[in-house]
Amino acid sequence: MKIELLIGAVAVGLGGTFIMDLWAIFLKHAFKIPSPNYCLVGRWLRHMTKGSFKHPSITAAAQKPAECTTGWIAHYTIGVLFALALVALATPEWLQSPTLMPALIFGIVTVGFPFFIMHPSFGLGLAASKAPNPMQARLRSLMNHAAFGVGLYASALVMSSITEAHA
Repeated sequence: MKIELLIGAVAVGLGGTFIMDLWAIFLKHAFKIPSPNYCLVGRWLRHMTKGSFKHPSITAAAQKPAECTTGWIAHYTIGVLFALALVALATPEWLQSPTLMPALIFGIVTVGFPFFIMHPSFGLGLAASKAPNPMQARLRSLMNHAAFGVGLYASALVMSSITEAHA
């Protein structure tokens, strides 16, 4: 992958993740919907260093030093990795002429990561089946990942216009 594509994909991933976070802030202030707790992601990852990959309840698991920092770094790193995958799947031309549907579909598909990996590992069951309100948890995850997809598209539009202006 050319360095320009790599830099573009990284920027799109950071931007898409940031827009996902803005969406969460909007939901929190407009509708009192709690934002995702990335400190718990950090707790999960920090427990992995001791060989613990699955928890009966991640909230009951022992807190770890720097879990919030670890969780936030992981959140943005995962967003970048997903953007790299999108650019690889959609072809590098998508980054120069982005369209909404590939990014939106990809964002929605990424909801598989929390449904099938994180929720079960956090003690919430497959697709949050053991959460207090499973359907609400699923819809929140789906909405967040759709916002991520829209964010990937919006970030790619900004990157393509910047690239075009400097060409």
